[in-house]
Amino acid sequence: MSPSDQFASVRYLVDDVQAAVDFYTSHLGFALGFSAAPAFAEVTAGRLRLLLSGPTSSGARATPDDAAGGGGNRIHLIVDDLDAEIGRLRNAGLSFRSDVVAGPGGRQILLADPADNLIELFEPAN
Repeated sequence: MSPSDQFASVRYLVDDVQAAVDFYTSHLGFALGFSAAPAFAEVTAGRLRLLLSGPTSSGARATPDDAAGGGGNRIHLIVDDLDAEIGRLRNAGLSFRSDVVAGPGGRQILLADPADNLIELFEPAN
């Protein structure tokens, strides 16, 4: 395996590539890197490269049953002011999948993209 020193890449399967691009670029500050919509697009934020694969992309091919995992997998985005982000996103008409949860490391809330992929917004403890 050749490690990349530029990006960590995550693939999200989405129903509508353009809706996903609009969501990530409009609400979460991602930049569009490449688009072959309606099949595929990539958006980036810092060193995160999010691969948005629509139903006609090769990345959306069925995952074999014995390779599929479970759990609440999600991308994790660090924010400076969780309450301000929650207010901004609610004002944009978005809703959340959880209440704010606090722990020794900080506070977090879950948001879903248009295809129900989870995003954790996390504010580290002081």
